[in-house]
Amino acid sequence: MVPTDFKALIQRFYQLQAERVETYQLFEEGHEAYLRTGPHYDFDHYRQLVHEITQAFCGISKEVLEIKEKLHHEFDRPALSEHIEKLQSKEKQKLELTAKLQLARQRAQDHPEDEDCQEQIQEIKHEIIKNKEALSEIMQDFKYDSEECD
Repeated sequence: MVPTDFKALIQRFYQLQAERVETYQLFEEGHEAYLRTGPHYDFDHYRQLVHEITQAFCGISKEVLEIKEKLHHEFDRPALSEHIEKLQSKEKQKLELTAKLQLARQRAQDHPEDEDCQEQIQEIKHEIIKNKEALSEIMQDFKYDSEECD
């Protein structure tokens, strides 16, 4: 349930971002465990993990979007709402990059002789770093703007 008080709403937003971080850690740990089952991968367990991770991300995004709407319409804070919109877009990109990296890692494991695989992994990692920097910047802007009228 989304809080109705401004400070509680901001705190809930930060909690949801922390949940996202934890969910990414679980996703990464699960993928590493999946890779250890190669070359005869345990795809059923991995598919179940992906399903659970997707459900978690959907729940987080749904609540973040509710917070975005409240900030914009009930608290008249369109700047904060815009930060959340940018954040959601970057989070979507981060999830896509994470999935792309996982596929590249599996390809590299399956084809250790293919040097292009390692190069692709490095390129994706670089994109993820740039994405995390953009996310961090958005969060800084959000923090600054949310504390503006304290």
